[in-house]
Amino acid sequence: MKNAFLFTLVFFICACKTVAPTSTIAPRVQLPNGWSLTPAGRSLPLGDFPMNAALSPNGRLLAVTNNGVGSQFLQLVDLQTEKTVDSMPVAKAYYGLAWAGDGQRLYASGGLDNCIMVYALKNQQLHPDTLIRLGQAGASIFPVGLAVDDARHQLFVCTKYDSMLYVCDTRTNLVKSKIKLESEGYACNLSPGGALYVTLWGLKKVAVFDAATLAHQYDLPVGDHPNEMLFSRNGQWLFVANAQDNSVSVISTRTRRTFETLNAALYPNAPNGSTTNSLALSTDEKTLYVANADNNCLAVFDVSGLQNKSATASHARGFIPTGWYPTSVRTIGSKILVANAKGFTSLPNPDAPRPDGEKHHASQYIGAIFLGTLSIIDQPSDRQLAAWSKEVYTNTPYTKAKELQADGETGNPIPKRVGDPSPIKYVFYIVKENRTYDQVLGDMPEGNGDSTLCLFPEKITPNQHALAREFVLLDNFYVDAEVSADGHNWSLGAYANDYVEKSWPTEYGGRGGVYDYEGTRALAHPKGGYLWDYCRRAGLSYRTYGEFADDYKPNYSTIAGHFCTTYPAWDLSIFDITRVQIWEHDFDSLLAIGQVPRLSTLRIYSDHTSGLSKGAYTPQAAVADNDLAVGRLIEHLSKSTIWQESVVFILEDDAQDGADHVDAHRSIAFVAGPYVKRGFIDHSMYSTSGMLRTIELILGLPPMSQYDAAATPMWRCFSKTPDVQPYIAKPNRIPLDTRNMAVNDLSRLSETFNLAQLDAVPARAFNEMLWKAIKGTDMPAPKRAAWVVVQADNDGD
Repeated sequence: MKNAFLFTLVFFICACKTVAPTSTIAPRVQLPNGWSLTPAGRSLPLGDFPMNAALSPNGRLLAVTNNGVGSQFLQLVDLQTEKTVDSMPVAKAYYGLAWAGDGQRLYASGGLDNCIMVYALKNQQLHPDTLIRLGQAGASIFPVGLAVDDARHQLFVCTKYDSMLYVCDTRTNLVKSKIKLESEGYACNLSPGGALYVTLWGLKKVAVFDAATLAHQYDLPVGDHPNEMLFSRNGQWLFVANAQDNSVSVISTRTRRTFETLNAALYPNAPNGSTTNSLALSTDEKTLYVANADNNCLAVFDVSGLQNKSATASHARGFIPTGWYPTSVRTIGSKILVANAKGFTSLPNPDAPRPDGEKHHASQYIGAIFLGTLSIIDQPSDRQLAAWSKEVYTNTPYTKAKELQADGETGNPIPKRVGDPSPIKYVFYIVKENRTYDQVLGDMPEGNGDSTLCLFPEKITPNQHALAREFVLLDNFYVDAEVSADGHNWSLGAYANDYVEKSWPTEYGGRGGVYDYEGTRALAHPKGGYLWDYCRRAGLSYRTYGEFADDYKPNYSTIAGHFCTTYPAWDLSIFDITRVQIWEHDFDSLLAIGQVPRLSTLRIYSDHTSGLSKGAYTPQAAVADNDLAVGRLIEHLSKSTIWQESVVFILEDDAQDGADHVDAHRSIAFVAGPYVKRGFIDHSMYSTSGMLRTIELILGLPPMSQYDAAATPMWRCFSKTPDVQPYIAKPNRIPLDTRNMAVNDLSRLSETFNLAQLDAVPARAFNEMLWKAIKGTDMPAPKRAAWVVVQADNDGD
């Protein structure tokens, strides 16, 4: 791999010292994951999670498909006036988007309606024309990438769920044939020579077909998770974005070989985390722009050498800062167009639980709060690009050096260097479900809370309040995820890859789909696997209780033989205190034979609650059960013979089920153990990835992604001197067996929710129902505040 950026970095930093800030850079915004944004250029608002943009053949219009949890619609932008000229609501949409060659028709994926929507263009307005049906709505098809073959009146469609290539007749709007693909498809492209290329999302391949005969000709090896493709005008070169390799494969279509591989990350040999997913060439084809979704930037390459008869290697020119999670880059003339899926900032959501009809409610569910933007960037000069490159490095907390050397202090139980010893031997990592900081600890005057948003105060959660007071109060902790689908990947892998990020909004928006994010689909796995994989490679023992194990069997091969076979998974009718009793028995058995694993991952569920379903445990009882389970687990461990060498980390996988006045990602987190400080308040900014980095440093493991490599370890929470005083669980203050008995509008609504499957409930309605049930509908409006970062001083006070 050509690690060109390493050699050009010194030039960029030196050159930038004399470059004044430019007006085309927005003020710096820090995200709750510790990364920052200074998007270049000017911008237009887009919808919820724009995934793809397609230029009309005449270059006048840009079509955008918005594919998030909230409203889905197609959008037309006039690139001369730089204004939106039309928006077309659609029931279900996805990545696929393609213009007919004459620019008079637009084809768009209909998601799990399993159709292709065809629109006629008249006076810069889209008009629904017809549908091409691939199958019945709801069937396991799911069209993704599209390519139009005007010469043969064909439309090619590759699909996600049934892994097919559909060939449609654009005159009859009927499916002509289907071809089985080896894996899930992502993008379809016709080469200038007439061959059809399909990226196989789940394999490191591009499949090539004869567009006339539809015969499969050959496969091209590429990087991991190939996303978009791009041809040079003469068809000699194919560029493929490899989302899970931080790279672009440059392939000679003549020799059918990879000519070079471009490293699109900010540093050579970086772990996964750039999410290289979209490509564009400048008009003269001398410059390649590469969208790195998780680095929030474009990588810029000089590819002019490919135009020579004896092609010479490409080289890196720099970076351009974008908005949050750029998913599509296109060029027209001297303009660079970037669709930023999550916009320009994170936001608080204090109005998230309020009843329907009240102002702002619809926009404050975390899954739909971050609306996309279109950045319009004028092609930069070398001097401007140097300045922008410096901005990107400033925005990025990850550096190559941080992989082996983390922040910390000498002698702290959390080592600064990977592999250095720690007095802590056993790590117990508990993942809970979906709560914000304000919902649980908002009533603690010691922290930055909003008591008006607190649904589960100390009366209901005495143990979590006690842990915060007796050990460390963390009021500036943020989850990296939005929902459980990406949450369990962030919590166990420090990364949610392109498949996860681009798939969960469909299901969570009620548009169909399956929950396949916890080991059941290989495409969702991060490149190096999860925390258990790193333990296995390091020769460390590990065991899981409920995490990635359902119905008393493993979902993921690495935990086969390393999970508790009697531990119940997702079932909200089972008490968490029952789960902890099962853990206690298993733990005691392992302790007796000296086989307690170095890493134990536990999942306890009840704080999700069953809403107001008649006969189910009340929300207050469910959360109290979860709280007592936490207290009993820590008490049991603290009275064991390995307590002095143990630590417990607790977090929520996401914060989607409630409101927070600081940020929709702010959540509760706890740390307990003899080496954890007592009675300490830590305002330091931490994240899911930071907690994982702390665990990794204790166990001597390397970081799993750029995110945990960059994150601040929680060393300020730890003391050099252990305090082995055991923790005593606080008794529940409300009966745990209290059940919902009322029959009313809220209970009837709750009966319609699917609680048998994780996160199958419409979260916005669920949160609103909890608010009404606990707070009542006549509560005063919660106060609102902007997102802020509270900086800790040197000693963490």
